[in-house]
Amino acid sequence: MTGRAAAWAQLLRVSAVSTVPGDAFAGAAAVGGRPNRGTALAAVSSLFLYEAGMALNDWADRDEDAVERPDRPLPSGRIAPSAALTAAGALTVAGLATAARAGRPALATASALAATVWAYDLHLKHTPAGPATMATARSLNVLLGTVATAGRDRTGNAAGTGRPGGTTRPGTPTGRSTGGSSATPARQGHGRTRGPGHDHAYGHGHGHGHAYGHGYVHGDAYGRAADSGGTGRGSRAGGAAALMGLHTLAVTTVSRREAQGGAPAVPLGALAVVGAITTALARGRTPHGGTPHGRTPRGSAHARGGAAAPVLASAAAYAATAARPLAHAALNPSPPLLQGAVGAGIRAMIPLQAALAARSAPGRGRLGGAWRAAPLLALLPVARRLSRKVSPT
Repeated sequence: MTGRAAAWAQLLRVSAVSTVPGDAFAGAAAVGGRPNRGTALAAVSSLFLYEAGMALNDWADRDEDAVERPDRPLPSGRIAPSAALTAAGALTVAGLATAARAGRPALATASALAATVWAYDLHLKHTPAGPATMATARSLNVLLGTVATAGRDRTGNAAGTGRPGGTTRPGTPTGRSTGGSSATPARQGHGRTRGPGHDHAYGHGHGHGHAYGHGYVHGDAYGRAADSGGTGRGSRAGGAAALMGLHTLAVTTVSRREAQGGAPAVPLGALAVVGAITTALARGRTPHGGTPHGRTPRGSAHARGGAAAPVLASAAAYAATAARPLAHAALNPSPPLLQGAVGAGIRAMIPLQAALAARSAPGRGRLGGAWRAAPLLALLPVARRLSRKVSPT
């Protein structure tokens, strides 16, 4: 790849694109939904918004990159700043339009993502709130997959069920909907409705826009996901989003000094986060203290080994991908090693997504988890090969 195509590939950091779709599938699995049309729309919307942030990031950082990274497409003159800004706007519109096809909750979540990425790239990036804002995005990306999967499809059926939305499955407790959230205006047992709006939005990476972030959505979109499968499923969606966000927060913190070099404590802290997430995955526990299916680890099918194999394999791949480069960067926090650690941290999102999808798979047992994890894990070698041609940072 040479010339103009290579410049745009570098601007959009195409080697990191494979880390994005898995969020939607992890979000879908967290509420027990099988991937459907809404999941696919969420994944495509995420890709558009992610690339919008990449283009906007370089436009906002063009003066800084002229000093620190003069080989980037904008300071080197290979792409005009106006072209990058236009691309950012067009990709944002495309992302929102795609999310709208998955329903209003998906559009609301995607709008929050888009608003935050623009605010982050244009202002928040260089503030102390930068890493946390960046972290918010990845969690919202997971939740976009959740609400898009849980929304109604065009036939009027609850997505992923094949039954009319809002109908009650025989044998379920009275008042528990098996379909869309519109059938349940208030969560059972809580005596209150979920109001519209979101607590957090969508962030983009510091300086080099690598990832998405951390946070929860407690407004209409999050309530819709919870109502479609009960309080436990909504909690699991938040737990999956939190783990993705925690990893992103650690990687983003390292990335803030990747061009200048930094202190060993930063990659050491990120390494500790990777260890904590790996342990949580291996034990099959969510950040809320429960297992993925709401059972104790000793008594669950997950803990008895049924779904453990794909989860443990994905968790091991996650640790293997992220840990060693971070350890090297901790020993020598120079720009090349920090950049290598950040790139590895970005790729490690793929097996992390696979582990989250496998442990929440509605098909209990090894097969149920494996079919969730395998397609995502197949993206990891793709990301590695692309990163040798186009840096993800």
